[in-house]
Order: sequence, then structure tokens, then C-alpha cells
Amino acid sequence: MSGICGEAFVVLAPFVESGKTVIYGRNGLREPADDSAVSEVHHYPASDGSSGSVKCDSTEIDGAATFSVILAKPAGIWGAESGSNEKGVCLGLTFSEGHPVEGKVNATDLVRLGLERAASAAETIDVLTSLNGQHGPAEESKDAPKAAFVICDPNEAWLLNIVGSFWAAQKISGSLALKPGLSVGTQLDRCSDDLQSKLQAIGAWDGAGELNFAQAFGSDSSRAWPGSEPSGEGSFGLVQMFETLRAAGAEQNSLSSHVSVLSDSGLSCHWFTATPNPVESVYKPFIFTPGVKISPLTKIPSGESQTLLHKLHSNRKWENVGDLLTSLERTCVDEVNRFISEHSSEPNQELDELMKDCVEAEVKFYR
Repeated sequence: MSGICGEAFVVLAPFVESGKTVIYGRNGLREPADDSAVSEVHHYPASDGSSGSVKCDSTEIDGAATFSVILAKPAGIWGAESGSNEKGVCLGLTFSEGHPVEGKVNATDLVRLGLERAASAAETIDVLTSLNGQHGPAEESKDAPKAAFVICDPNEAWLLNIVGSFWAAQKISGSLALKPGLSVGTQLDRCSDDLQSKLQAIGAWDGAGELNFAQAFGSDSSRAWPGSEPSGEGSFGLVQMFETLRAAGAEQNSLSSHVSVLSDSGLSCHWFTATPNPVESVYKPFIFTPGVKISPLTKIPSGESQTLLHKLHSNRKWENVGDLLTSLERTCVDEVNRFISEHSSEPNQELDELMKDCVEAEVKFYR
């Protein structure tokens, strides 16, 4: 799990298209990039927390009631690297170093736990920092395990960086592009107690000028926007985020991708490739409903090392199927947008198998 990271992109008002408030996108990465890495997509329904304790990857913690979540997960782990919940919260891991630590919650555990237990972006910060304080590495040093997260809901977006028991959070405005690394700079909108004095005590900051949290630990995650940077009121939408992730993915070997379009007045929609290389992958939509189901083809069967979707995709001949799959994705985007515009914000059972149908339509092109 060490080294799980991603590039993330967030666009907020006034740049997002009418009716939407936040658009989030993430490409998964590895250091070094690994063609054999497999990402699964899992859906977990809400629970009342009565099943008792929760066994994470390296530790066990007290259980709690959970929201319904959709998660992009590296194969073989309990946690996740990116995902969304039924309340419209998105949470993505952009950087991790020094994880896992035996007996402690790790960065990917926190992604899943945050989505399962928080109903807003601000509450997600509370959940993650509380869980890290109780069950994370309590180290106070420059070499403590590090993690960086992007957190969005339909009303706002935040960056959260955690280094051992230290943490800092920054509220995002406009648009932001991030490569792996700590991302909170001098804008400390929220932080752990006595952060400045404690960082001086460990020699991470000399006390001169403004504290830059990322630079205190020798990190920086800012990057240029790939392709066309958001500009102009209402100019950026779902397709533009697909293009952004594909432009970023063309620069290096990206793994699976996740896009969420969040609305404070209608249905939010979450799109996953569940396959590597967004340039030659198809985004499939997911909308939370009480009876939602996803395809088993995005999960690794018992005894196997790949999802069936990943296996078929890895043998693709894009020159033969690329145009057809691009057309399929475009049609799906149009139909989903039309459905959302014509229906209320209430989940509809017609959407129960939306992602399942799209995955199975894609697979037919690979056989």
C-alpha cells in the first residue's frame, strides 16, 4: 500500500456548468507506475453499525453506522483510494508515504472510513482527524507517515494533509490541479492544536514568516492544469473533466480514474473507468439509489488476480473498438444528463443498474 497516490483536479463555481456546484476528478498513480496494478470498484450499502467492530487492513476499530459508498480500491485491500457516498461527499487520496503501519489505520483505511461515516466535507475532516488521533501513528516528527486528501461535497471542497499526529486543512476556491505530495500551503483554515509551536519544536519550521505546511515537510503538489484550464463562468462540465484526466493520463501511466459531478439541488453522478489508462478507457456512471447494484465484473472473483473487466480491457485492440466505445460513452453522458435534467432529485429505481448495464455493454466490445 505504500506509495498509493493520485493526481486530482477540482472545479467549483463560477466555472462549473449551470446546475452543478463541484466537479472532482482523479487519476490513480503508483510510484513507480505498474502495468499489473488492478483497481476494483465496489459498492457497499448503508449499515446501522450493529455488526460490531471494523477490521481495517492493519488494525481493528469500533464500528459505527455507515452511509452507502462507491469505492475505487487497489486490489486486495480493505480501504480505498477514491470514492463517494450517498450524501454527495467525495474523498480522494492524492499522496501517501510511510503507510501502512501495523496496528494503525492507514491512508486508504481513512478514505473508506471517511466516506462511510461523514455527511459533509467539513464533517469528513472531523472524522479523519479524530480517527487518526485515536488509531493513527501518533508520531510527532518530520519522518512520520504522511497522507494528503481532497474532500468535496455539493457546497465546498477542502484539502487535508496529515503527518503523524499533525494535520492542516485548506478550503479550495475556483479550480485546483494537484500532483502527488502534501498540498496545504500557507492558507491554514483548520489545523491541529499548537501546530506552529510543535513544528518549531521538531525543527520542521524556523518560525520565520508564514508557516507553509507542505514546505515544512519538503513537499509540494502544485502542477499546471493539463489541457484547457477552467475559465469563464459556467464553462466547465463533465466532458471537460474527462478531457482533463485523459490529458493528464497521456503524460504518464495512469491507473483507474474517478469523476464526480456534485449538485446541491439535483442528483449527483459518479463516473469510474475501473480500468487503467483513461485515454483508452470508458467512464461508467453510478447514481445512488436504495436498490442500486453494480456489475460483479469490477470486482476480483475468488481465486483470481484481476477483475474480468480489467482482463478483457488489457487485451483490447483500441484501434478496432476505440471509436465505438467513445461513441458509447458520449451517448451515455447525453442520456444521463437528460435523465437528471428531467427528473427530480429523488433517486429513481430506473437508475438501479445504470453502472452495471454500462459495464456489461463495454465488455461486449472486448469479447
